[in-house]
Amino acid sequence: MDVTEAHNGAMLSHRLVVIGTSAGGMQPLLQLVANLPADFSAALCIVMHIQASSPSFLPQILDRVGPLPVSQPVDGERILPGRIYCASPDHHLLVEDGRFSVTKGPKENRVRPAIDALFRSAGYSEGPNVVGVILSGLLDDGTSGLWTIKHFGGTTVVQDPADAEYDSMPTSALAQVEIDHRVLSHDLAALLVTLTAEPAPQMGRVNEEERERVAIEISIARTAHAFRKGVMNFGLVTPQTCPECGGVLVQIKEGGFTRYRCHTGHAYTGDTLLLSVTEQTEDKLWVTMRALEEASMLLEHMGRELEAAGKSRLAEAYLSKARQTEDRTRLIFQNIVDNEKLSAEKLARGIEPDS
Repeated sequence: MDVTEAHNGAMLSHRLVVIGTSAGGMQPLLQLVANLPADFSAALCIVMHIQASSPSFLPQILDRVGPLPVSQPVDGERILPGRIYCASPDHHLLVEDGRFSVTKGPKENRVRPAIDALFRSAGYSEGPNVVGVILSGLLDDGTSGLWTIKHFGGTTVVQDPADAEYDSMPTSALAQVEIDHRVLSHDLAALLVTLTAEPAPQMGRVNEEERERVAIEISIARTAHAFRKGVMNFGLVTPQTCPECGGVLVQIKEGGFTRYRCHTGHAYTGDTLLLSVTEQTEDKLWVTMRALEEASMLLEHMGRELEAAGKSRLAEAYLSKARQTEDRTRLIFQNIVDNEKLSAEKLARGIEPDS
């Protein structure tokens, strides 16, 4: 199959660092920003999972602890060296041709902003010029994006899982991606200063089909319309459906792991999909329980009315059916109590590692 250069456009004249984190990431970020020098020569972009309904005070918090200016970029803003940029709530932050795209494309791994969306766009746009960093966090957001950065010639860094408050994200990246540097949080600033002072590695070469697929995924994060952009050609159509919209899910193979994207654009890792499906099971059980309770209440009301009208035999039939239906609601409730929200980390607990 033909190969092509990772990206045909001009890269930034300076290095780009992209950082992804969620739970437990605040302390490493504070430590990093406090230890970066005022003459740091790269641009640094951060995606930290935040609630869509709340304003983010991350730029103000980070701005107070270090010498570099921190802001939330606007759509179309140029990416400048010596600055720190934080993703806005409920918006993906993408890197494209030296500028930011701030978009409301489909959620990825149930979140927006998504680490993978930023990393994927940075890897595609900047190739070996980018350094990707995964810090503390739950589940495995960032693994796919870090794989793309490495695939396009960039440098990959993870916080040592033993040093992370929540080790799922760095552990997943270590398992699935070729990692260049595994670092303690207090050493991260010094490592980034060293890496960004060095010349970027040689431009990587990427399979043309792979490059086109990544470009389409970036476009989906920007403007959606996944079906029209050819998402159904990304891989095998699965029996699974999207927990957010019910759309058909397609498998996407990256290295040794599998992701999923639906025909409207929502994307999941296998771990996030598993968690979403098992959470959705509980939601559906509650709906079933509500329907049964409504039926039980209606049967009892009608039975009492028949009883008052002197139609005792028919009334007893209604009341008996009401009791049977109520018994079924108790079984449904027990299923709700017993339902587990599953993830790779939860399933791995207590399991002996493969020999």
